[in-house]
Amino acid sequence: MTGAFLAGLVAGYGVAVPVGAIAVLILGLSARTSFRVGAAAALGVATADGLYAAVAALGGAALAAVIAPAAGPLRAAAAVVLLALAAHTAWRALRPRPGGGASRGGRGLESPARAFSGVLALTLLNPATVVYFAALVLGRGDAADPDPWAATSFVLGAFVASASWQLLIAGGGTLVGRALAGPRGRLLTALASSAIIATLAVVTLLG
Repeated sequence: MTGAFLAGLVAGYGVAVPVGAIAVLILGLSARTSFRVGAAAALGVATADGLYAAVAALGGAALAAVIAPAAGPLRAAAAVVLLALAAHTAWRALRPRPGGGASRGGRGLESPARAFSGVLALTLLNPATVVYFAALVLGRGDAADPDPWAATSFVLGAFVASASWQLLIAGGGTLVGRALAGPRGRLLTALASSAIIATLAVVTLLG
């Protein structure tokens, strides 16, 4: 069981550490809002990674083969959602605010509940994650006759790894937000986040 947990831990870090659009989104949310919002988004990513790890651990190659043909449409959908998020982020940064105050309401992803559900849904649009986990499960020889306890340990390890890394990113975003707490700093971080997310959306679409 310990071996399965460690395998899941390594697998979780393997899929979480490369910086992509979701990491930039979490960083930007934390910088513009609060650690609570960024942490909720981080746990949304970790939940999606845990769900995909569970699918891979219990279904192995069969489920990966079913999902693989949908990779193209799902990639396109993810790119569209990312572009919409980038545009929304830029629009909220540039639009005039009544009374000059910064709105910290629950619009968009700027509340913990919406950040969790929105980032969870966006992360689930990436079918490559389940294929990645399935390949690792097959490599360990667990797919043919999965042991429920080993599968649970593997999923737990993947979730812990993903959650710890994404929470670290959220914490980094909070520090950036404190350093750039003024209106101009928030504008710059929002526009930078928007531009990077849009670029990564195009890369996702072309990939």
